[in-house]
Amino acid sequence: MRASEVLWGDAEEVYEAIITHPFIDGLSRGTLDKEVFKFYVIQDALYLEEYARVLAALASKAPKEEWVKILSEDSIGVVEFEKSLHREYFTDWGLTPDTLRHIPATPANIAYVNHLWRSTLLEEFPVGLAAVTPCYWIYMKVGQYLEGRKSPDESYSKWISMYSSKEYAKYVDRILRMVDEVLGDIGKHIWLKALRAFKLSTIYEYLFWDSAYRKEVFPFKTT
Repeated sequence: MRASEVLWGDAEEVYEAIITHPFIDGLSRGTLDKEVFKFYVIQDALYLEEYARVLAALASKAPKEEWVKILSEDSIGVVEFEKSLHREYFTDWGLTPDTLRHIPATPANIAYVNHLWRSTLLEEFPVGLAAVTPCYWIYMKVGQYLEGRKSPDESYSKWISMYSSKEYAKYVDRILRMVDEVLGDIGKHIWLKALRAFKLSTIYEYLFWDSAYRKEVFPFKTT
């Protein structure tokens, strides 16, 4: 089996929980509360600002020039690809970049980002790569799943169309090929850490949507 297949098999139960979560179900039915979706998109925008930096940092640790190029490109390309839809939503909602800067990240958002930074900065390159991969892969899988079900809501259909698109799939396929190459021949100790990092990131993907659905905030003021 390819390394990516093993990673997915270990985390598939989390993916199944994601596609049956009320947030995802509400997207496909068009019944998701608009304020919940708005809460989610704002948090996703905050997350992507950090994710871009994580990918750039991971690129600096890549041992092959080809991998440096891919991760560097994705730190700009993938993030801009996703942020283009965010900007469309924000225009509709009358939100400005200055407004967003004053919105705090949720506990789940911060925890996920901290996991990515730790995996990238404090662990070996394969571990960091495994940690960032679910953000690519889960969104494509969810988008493709929802594309098969459609959505009667135009705003939600735009989101589904982005992540089920062939253009987005190209980014995902490229990173999965890298995963198979990088993780296909590593020692058991690093492999186990990479497996755990991938699983944790997949769990954080679930928690991110669940957090938005509950409109989670810290129980105390953080500033």
